[in-house]
Amino acid sequence: MATNITFHPGSVSSTERVELLGQKGVTIWLTGLSASGKSTIACALEQYLLHLHKFAYRLDGDNVRFGLNKDLGFDEKSRNENIRRIGEVSKLFADAAAISITAFISPCRTDRDSVRALHESSNIPFVEVFVDAPLDVVEQRDPKGLYKKARAGEIKGTPQNQTVYVQDFNFGIEFTGVSAPYEEPLKAEIHLRTDQEDVRSSVRTIVSYLSEKGYIS
Repeated sequence: MATNITFHPGSVSSTERVELLGQKGVTIWLTGLSASGKSTIACALEQYLLHLHKFAYRLDGDNVRFGLNKDLGFDEKSRNENIRRIGEVSKLFADAAAISITAFISPCRTDRDSVRALHESSNIPFVEVFVDAPLDVVEQRDPKGLYKKARAGEIKGTPQNQTVYVQDFNFGIEFTGVSAPYEEPLKAEIHLRTDQEDVRSSVRTIVSYLSEKGYIS
């Protein structure tokens, strides 16, 4: 870590940003198994908020690996760094009074807790959304065919541009939800059951929460 650096606060205060833009910055962190519906909900939420004339931006697990995180693999260290970087970027967006929407499997509870702590240390709201669907349901959906490949032992290399979160250890490749664990949130602000509710209902639930907390009006 560099030591000869100095943080320079801007001349625009957080209060001034909120007053001028008419909204508070917040990070909405969608987490859940592959094919649980995270990206679909994130896209719909972003569109809905923009139609409300709210400053919102979506960070998707696949998309960031085309640029910001294209140098990272899927080993454990790279996965942790992937989440750390996204945590920092989402905090910057939220600090700019944007509604930052992220959609990442982020299977490790400690990684998500670290991102939450990062936001809380800067007094920036962090909303964890558990996009929950049973394993048998997401395996039936399986739009990328990844669960099928994992069950058949056909995931033999590091995927490029896919947020499947495999772990490359000496004993081979692991797939989250099949041979690698997903640690469910213990106290998520929002719990969505996508096997029981559709995308529109999920978006309404999130928007209602944002309104109740005063993040949007």
